[in-house]
Amino acid sequence: MATVLVAGILGGEIFARFRLPKVTGWIATGILLRWVSLPGMDTSVDPLCLDRFLPYMHFVLGFIAFTVGATLYFASLRNTGKRIGLLLLGEILITPAIVAAMLYYLGPLVPGGEVMTSHPAFVLATIAIAGAPGTTVLVIQEARSRGILTRTLLAAIGLIDMVAVAGFVFITTILGDKAGWPHALQSVVVQFVVTFVIGGGCGVAAIALTRTMVSPAFLGPTIVAAILGAWGLAAGFGTSGGILACTFAGIVVTNLRHDLVRSGEAYLQTISGALFALFYTFAGMRLDFGLVPQAAGLVALYFFARLVGKCVSAFTAMSLAGVTDNVRGYLGISLLPHGGVAVGLILLVTADTAGFSEEVRTLVNTVGLSALAINQLLGPSATRFALERSGEARKDRARLLDFLQEHRITVGLTGNDREKTIRELTAQLYATSKMKLPQEEFIERVMARDAEHSTCLGKGLMIPHAILDEDEGQGIRGVLGISPEGLPFETPDGRLVHAVLLLATPEAERSRHLQVLSAFATAITRDANLVEQLYHARSAAHAYEVLHADKHTDINYFLEDAADQAGLRPT
Repeated sequence: MATVLVAGILGGEIFARFRLPKVTGWIATGILLRWVSLPGMDTSVDPLCLDRFLPYMHFVLGFIAFTVGATLYFASLRNTGKRIGLLLLGEILITPAIVAAMLYYLGPLVPGGEVMTSHPAFVLATIAIAGAPGTTVLVIQEARSRGILTRTLLAAIGLIDMVAVAGFVFITTILGDKAGWPHALQSVVVQFVVTFVIGGGCGVAAIALTRTMVSPAFLGPTIVAAILGAWGLAAGFGTSGGILACTFAGIVVTNLRHDLVRSGEAYLQTISGALFALFYTFAGMRLDFGLVPQAAGLVALYFFARLVGKCVSAFTAMSLAGVTDNVRGYLGISLLPHGGVAVGLILLVTADTAGFSEEVRTLVNTVGLSALAINQLLGPSATRFALERSGEARKDRARLLDFLQEHRITVGLTGNDREKTIRELTAQLYATSKMKLPQEEFIERVMARDAEHSTCLGKGLMIPHAILDEDEGQGIRGVLGISPEGLPFETPDGRLVHAVLLLATPEAERSRHLQVLSAFATAITRDANLVEQLYHARSAAHAYEVLHADKHTDINYFLEDAADQAGLRPT
């Protein structure tokens, strides 16, 4: 393991020098090590020698799945439901349909493809749905990416793997036992219910321990125990859902006690580089490029069909969701990585108990793993390319309006009552932020401040706010409401109000509060283009992209850049 880890680290650093994702270097190093045949890891002598490291692989997969599940914090997913739902629908319908059709109808036309029949075509099509959450998260972190495309990716990648498992269980049940679709649907439901109970139970147990007996110093180890327990129990109950169980554990923990998730991630953050470098190098060692020449035509067709399926599915879903061009054009490419869930599903097919003929098992294994190897090498670079071209790379730096994330923006405000509008936005603020001050008391402070001095600044902008005491909150928080038609409030210039920014500012953040007020006031006075786009935003995602666009850094600047210009950062 030490040799593999050092080789993987070096391979990742070499690829990074060529501006390629380190994960691609780790996988490529693993493929090279397989060819070198290290002592004790020669797969030609012992095909199962790498299975000795499966417990380690399973733990990292569980950690990745838990982390992905932890991104599904329901309070922060406001405004994303439509596009995530449409994307999942596209993944379960469009992607496998395109892949299955291309394999079944075009497969027999390529050299060596005469063995392609409906069974392997359908199985490979469901496997094609699966993504690579771990790889995707690593590329996003490495690219320091932030934006609507990044947010969509993080929210969807774990759910896409769930959809892949559901589709796989459904198809293999129909093809395997001929019991029909009702039994197949029942198998899917049972798989999800069992893994949800296991994962949710482990998550609740971890929370209970931290609230009763476990000291804060051991929050991280408790999360590790929950991951190990979820995976182990899922395997012990005979399900194929170790990844599902850990994902459900992450979902339960993050929504019941969000701070506990951060503690677990921080605990493993110091060694995450070693964990992932070793994991992906081992993953590369399990991929045999020697299989590619045997079915090169089918492998190329499968790779191309999956790419087309992902792009068409994502483009269609995002078009129906009405998102901006950046997300619609690059989401499909960013979904190219293919990882752990796909490997697990392929291994299930190749098992003797899968119920398929030897010919089908061999074909799925050869084509699936070979295409997976190509996707593992090209996928991270494709995701990195999409993040770069969409303009979201290197945006994960502190900005003035970081508190205005998509779930804290609403479009379509109506009415002619100031207090009603403030109450509506306050409800959104309290639903998406942790507030200590009682909601009614907050509203009273906001209304009192507005009565003392109107918070309508003119030019269509209103910024009602309240100042919090030191023990009532940390960090500035706020929500933004957009009204394309305009609200008929009393304003200094007689114009309708199109944007209402509600702020909750702790006493210690008064300087930033003034910076926010100044930035908005300056922007609406000088930048007519920004005003037009913001006041008539089609969706919360559109408004977010307007505020975070590079050309609008006057209103939402990087704090470190502002500090540099002011000469406040240490040299």
